[in-house]
Amino acid sequence: MRASLGALGLLITTFSQVVQAQQIHYFDKGLMTSVPQRYGREAIYTDQLAYQLYTHTLKTPAEGSVFGKSEQGDELKWQTITADSLHRLRGRFGFRSSSGGPAGPGINPGSMRGGLAGTGAYIYLSYHSPKEQVAILNIKGNSHVYVNEELHMGDAYSMGYMDVPVKLKKGLNTFYVRGTSIIASLTFPTKPILLQTQDLTLPQPIVGGANQSLQAGVVVINTSSNALTDLQLKSSFQGKEVLTNLPPIPALTTRKVPFTLDASGITSKGKTEGTLSLIRKGKSVDQATIALEAVAPGESYSNTFISSIDGSLQYYAVTPQSTTPTAQSALFLSVHGAGVEASGQARAYKAKDWGTLVAATNRRPRGFNWEDWGRLDALEVLTLAKTRFNPDPQRVYLTGHSMGGHGTWFLGATYPDKWAAIAPCAGYPTLKEYGSADGLIPASSEVPMEQMLLRSGNQSDVLKLVTNYKPLGVYVFHGDADRTVPVTYARQMRKALGGFHPDLSYYEYPGGSHWFGDHSVDWKPLFDFFKWHQRPADSTVHSIDFITSNPGVSASYYWAGIQQQIKPLEYSRIQLQRSEKAITGKTENVHLLKLALHAFGSNAKVSITLDSLPSLTVTTASAQDSIYLRREASSWTKVQAPSLQEKGPHRYGTFKDGFNHRMIFVYGTQGTTEENQWSVEKARFDAETWYYRGNGAVDVISDKEYALQKYANRGVVLYGNASTNGAWKALLADCPIQVDRNGIKAGTQNWNGDDLAAYFVWPLRGSAQASVSVITGTGIKGFKASSANQYFAGASGFPDYMIFSLDMLQSGSKGVKMAGLFDNNWKLMPEGSVLN
Repeated sequence: MRASLGALGLLITTFSQVVQAQQIHYFDKGLMTSVPQRYGREAIYTDQLAYQLYTHTLKTPAEGSVFGKSEQGDELKWQTITADSLHRLRGRFGFRSSSGGPAGPGINPGSMRGGLAGTGAYIYLSYHSPKEQVAILNIKGNSHVYVNEELHMGDAYSMGYMDVPVKLKKGLNTFYVRGTSIIASLTFPTKPILLQTQDLTLPQPIVGGANQSLQAGVVVINTSSNALTDLQLKSSFQGKEVLTNLPPIPALTTRKVPFTLDASGITSKGKTEGTLSLIRKGKSVDQATIALEAVAPGESYSNTFISSIDGSLQYYAVTPQSTTPTAQSALFLSVHGAGVEASGQARAYKAKDWGTLVAATNRRPRGFNWEDWGRLDALEVLTLAKTRFNPDPQRVYLTGHSMGGHGTWFLGATYPDKWAAIAPCAGYPTLKEYGSADGLIPASSEVPMEQMLLRSGNQSDVLKLVTNYKPLGVYVFHGDADRTVPVTYARQMRKALGGFHPDLSYYEYPGGSHWFGDHSVDWKPLFDFFKWHQRPADSTVHSIDFITSNPGVSASYYWAGIQQQIKPLEYSRIQLQRSEKAITGKTENVHLLKLALHAFGSNAKVSITLDSLPSLTVTTASAQDSIYLRREASSWTKVQAPSLQEKGPHRYGTFKDGFNHRMIFVYGTQGTTEENQWSVEKARFDAETWYYRGNGAVDVISDKEYALQKYANRGVVLYGNASTNGAWKALLADCPIQVDRNGIKAGTQNWNGDDLAAYFVWPLRGSAQASVSVITGTGIKGFKASSANQYFAGASGFPDYMIFSLDMLQSGSKGVKMAGLFDNNWKLMPEGSVLN
């Protein structure tokens, strides 16, 4: 795009000063317009500005110029906005948030719409650079930004730490910012490599504890055009120095890196300052001062760990038991609300004399709403806490507040055999009825394509899993004057559970708002309720009633597990009874069932009768036997354990599955200059988003660096197609979906053109657990159509594969060509696909 230097309406006034020897430019003037767009917790997105940008039809904005038309046919014009004294740019003339913006409680989500649903806004900024140079862009309050057409992650929650290195051209540089109220600045660094200490992940040393080898995390900013592979970080506290080799930092990126520190010299409670030195080739290239806060024994503290999801450093918080733990001590897992740190969550509880409280992080204070990777974080922390604190396995409890109340409902229904009791506080049950900054999950659709996409998120609808709560003690706690999460949600669940649940306690706190002090969570009757409950021992559970929609998320309850479904991601249910010599019951949508026969002992004959079909008898060889049963047309048949190459709880698909198992992002280098540029920029954008949303860090490498043996059993996210990414053949040669320049083939279906895109998942060759998630297109238009990453929105549903065109950005689901789910052998099946 070109702009006239005389068009003063396009120029942005500058405000510059020197802060810490760095020049800062604030954007104090811009242009703003409403833009039809739809972003939310779903695979489909629409964006008229992005469509125009990708098709090179976007006209350079000017005051009063027309961007386009609204759904009602009204003209949408660019209008000048000027910053206030705090440099905040905001619209003052009726801009509405998009469907992906904050949604208030109780809003009816309605159904999916195939067209342009929602209107948001973009702000246009520009900067005239006297030379080609690198700057650090910081924007608070935006969802994303196009910098000279390159897409970068925003800071939707105005946290302030989202520093993005950008390469400026000499002359005019353009910024299209998605948002309605922002503060934007450019900083011109004096060093190519920087430490950023606004977003630290720190442990809290316990005075007198084992503090010699603690792990922390700090952000390193690489403003150079080369990847940095030879960095070290030296930490020093009270004269104790530790040197850590750092992982690679790709060009023009930030990465939060773990490092080791020795805090054994800290002998008193409170803050102690230490220094960090970033070292390259033996020389210090940047320094920073940070503070550790030591706590006294018995106080709440934070502990860090390396996550198996991505290899990044995360933390959990602990409120220790006030007495010496015993074999009967309990464990309380507490999941926090939106915007709340796990450390603050733990401090809200007074120490209990009968158990330890542990607060997971959801990866960020807002994170993933305890769905997707937030769910995995909770499970990681639960496992770590069980290992570290060794509680009585029958005394494990779950509670949480607000978003954590939702997390309690969700995790309680998804893993009912992990808890003795649950207690949601001020919680909403499902994101289909309560939205956040990512919007609501649409409730329904009459369009088959949209039904398939919604089906991919069935595991999040706890109202469909409500019978899973039956074996749990459930304590519902809610303020009756809560305006953030209205008490109607608690009453909804009381009604849903009241018809069948034998162990439900319910209390509305009179006059209670959303937060009415620490007793909003640390409520004595709640913990008394917990004390009265124990998780049943495995040997005493003879009746099972369990529902799941995705065995890859949740497959089993005690001695029975749903390994494979007849209709993938539809709801499956098992209702079983175990007697002295038999198992009887019925199943729904179950193809492969696993039964543990431990309770019957060795050399025992066990009769199994399911679905009123012919019985079969098995004889156990030992007290550790398990069997697999496959549903045939008119019978259940005993079969061998399935190959791990088939679908199963270990790997059941959906596109998001590759973003796990210490995944790596692999961009292509075999295409044209423009194709290769898109590939690395898209990988960088996803890495930025993963860092912002999930406090994560990921290895970003080229196809030339990738090798199956070197990265064995690690998830892969591949960017490009068979023509542009050299790793395609090694990873996807046997996949029934093939994408090349100008064409996509999926089984017998073919599409041609340069504007096609696809997301799909495929098992990683040679691995029993990891997957490859593919982000691909048939040309630069198709690649850019795939650029949005709504898959990071918690609970957004993405099937195993989805093929669409750039037209989706205008027409919604009408632009989706094909979407569906592989069968249990990873084959395309007509009944598992929807075609447009």
